[in-house]
Amino acid sequence: MPNDRSIHYEQKDQSYFEKRGLRKYAGVWSLWALGVGAVISGHYSGWNLGLSIGGWGGMFIATIVIALMYLGLTFCIAEMSPALPHTGAAYSFARTSMGPWGGFITGLCENVEYVLTPSVIVFFIGTYLTSIFGTPVEFQPVWWIIGYIIFVSLNVWGVELSFKVTLGVTLSALTVLMVFWFSAFPKIDFTAWAMNIGQGGELLEGGGGPFLPMGISGVLAALPFAVWLFLAIEQLPLAAEESVDPKKDMPKGIILGMITLIISAFMILFLNPSLPGVGSYALGQSGDPLLDGFEAIFGSHIAKVLAFIAIIGLISSFHTIIFAQGRQIYSLSRAGYFPTFLSLTHSKRQTPHVAMAAGALTGLIIMIVLFYGRGAEKGSTIIGGTLLNMAVFGAMCSYIAQAISFILLRRNHAHIERPYRSPMGKTGAWITILIALVTIYYQLSDNTYRIGVLGVATWFALGIAYFAFVGRHKLILSAEEEFALEAKKNTANR
Repeated sequence: MPNDRSIHYEQKDQSYFEKRGLRKYAGVWSLWALGVGAVISGHYSGWNLGLSIGGWGGMFIATIVIALMYLGLTFCIAEMSPALPHTGAAYSFARTSMGPWGGFITGLCENVEYVLTPSVIVFFIGTYLTSIFGTPVEFQPVWWIIGYIIFVSLNVWGVELSFKVTLGVTLSALTVLMVFWFSAFPKIDFTAWAMNIGQGGELLEGGGGPFLPMGISGVLAALPFAVWLFLAIEQLPLAAEESVDPKKDMPKGIILGMITLIISAFMILFLNPSLPGVGSYALGQSGDPLLDGFEAIFGSHIAKVLAFIAIIGLISSFHTIIFAQGRQIYSLSRAGYFPTFLSLTHSKRQTPHVAMAAGALTGLIIMIVLFYGRGAEKGSTIIGGTLLNMAVFGAMCSYIAQAISFILLRRNHAHIERPYRSPMGKTGAWITILIALVTIYYQLSDNTYRIGVLGVATWFALGIAYFAFVGRHKLILSAEEEFALEAKKNTANR
């Protein structure tokens, strides 16, 4: 890895940063909503596919393992974010601990996740709307465009409105889940339905199947699907510079968010497969598990109403990840890693409108090219599968980088003030690294994931080429860069 002598900074006056100002607004509950809202769509669908390869017991243990990984990660972030309260988040942590190249590559990992995840979510929103309104499949891109226009506009309008919408849709999505929990409890039969998968993966009429029908291998294979129950909670520190008091509120927001998600994850895992007429076997092949559960409780005669309800979770995650997408691109651009025009903020709203528009446009163009270039059916499969897997792979790589950053910051920068300290310490970081590596291994055992990895490799190659030939010669002393250089200087003087 090149040393800092290969890095060159451009001098910018105060007007550069005045055109890139952000407004403080977020408190604890705004931050909580940002973290929970980004994840909540994964409690509506996606996680359930792990039932088909691990059975209920395999998925249950996989969820415990992945929850442990995310606890390790979020405790690391809860310590690093108030100590380095910058919009760059993962890039900022890695920049201070591993230098400019480490910071850029970590930022690139998150960039894959935050550009592609909203694309996949709006694809699923379009699929629901196509079913509800009976529009032809070829009309789907119109739903995508409408979705992006509405929610990018809400995020551009102002941080106050953005966080109010975030809180509103997150509470709505959780309310839907709570209605499901309390409606499901009187009707469940766990043994007959949740345990209806046999050792070979076959359907067991009447249930009573083994706890681990596919053994330990089923637990490991289910790990990537358990990720959906927590994926994107790590985006919360991207709001650090818009937090009123990040040193106090950031740790509270992310820990409260993680507690909320753990409760919700195990509730949905227990109740959804236990409903009569649903069961683990059918749910493991379903594209709409929560919708299947509601239909089992209330009947299919109100299917379209239930479909509207199911969209709430998708909207919550779509809105909040667009917020994160904008801040992630903005931070790398403000520091010169990406072209600097991307970090301009709105003159009145003080929101990173250029970054959000650029990220949305990139995701939308990729979707439309795949949809029409490969044909509606095959293009839809790639959008719903390969792009999603690219986002997950990028996220896993960023988790490893953030855990390494935590370890290096503890070792090399012990002098940095830490308003909050992780109760899991370096052990939590090592647990995160280990579980993330195992999860990546089992992602790669799936052909669809392997194709996604090739896509990420191409993304990385283009990004690294740009930074090697252009970006590293034009870095700017942003908040993240100044902090990193000062921390390095203080360490050298000790």
